[in-house]
Amino acid sequence: MIDLPGLFLTFEGVDGGGKSSQMRLLVDRLRALGHTVVINIEPGGTRIGKQIRSILLEAANHDLSPTSELLLFFASRAQAIDEVILPALRAGHIVVSDRFTDSTMVYQGYGRNLGPDTVRHLDRIACRGLKPALTLCLDMDVEAGLARARARNTEGGATETRLDDESLVFHHKVREAYHILATEEPNRIQLIDASRTIEEVAANIWQLVEPLINRLPRS
Repeated sequence: MIDLPGLFLTFEGVDGGGKSSQMRLLVDRLRALGHTVVINIEPGGTRIGKQIRSILLEAANHDLSPTSELLLFFASRAQAIDEVILPALRAGHIVVSDRFTDSTMVYQGYGRNLGPDTVRHLDRIACRGLKPALTLCLDMDVEAGLARARARNTEGGATETRLDDESLVFHHKVREAYHILATEEPNRIQLIDASRTIEEVAANIWQLVEPLINRLPRS
């Protein structure tokens, strides 16, 4: 694991769990306390990453193979690490990322049946030992989460729905895989009940984040 002066936090979870909203609330709170916070979005986060994102999430790209999908996610991630994440962490800042390798593990490793060992091997190449200090995994019933996600997509006219449109079986495998990862790394990956109110979830997240923040200087 790379030892850097900054703090690396990630948000994970099933589709429709409120991940992006909770991430915004946390970032706003951290900035109000005087911290410099850099946001990373996966896939995306960089100019090149955004181009990769359009391939990965565009609903029309139903013929994208699982292996191509896996490699594209890591290509976007490697670019973000070099261009966004490592420079910020070296400067002592907080990086908050909407998804990281845990997403690839559950969606491609387990959901696509490519296997956890394959994901770990590519992670060693692309991430070079970089891991989050804390991963906040928003967990909720798959059907309820998908209903939220699909309603949001319909209202917003979204086209980045390729993964949202996968079967219930696929999404159940993803949720089960998150629970497996949380069991394997209980100190890093924290499952958070996302079925509660926004305020309750945000309070739970702050309980977990605050001890890590207290050791950082204002930047």
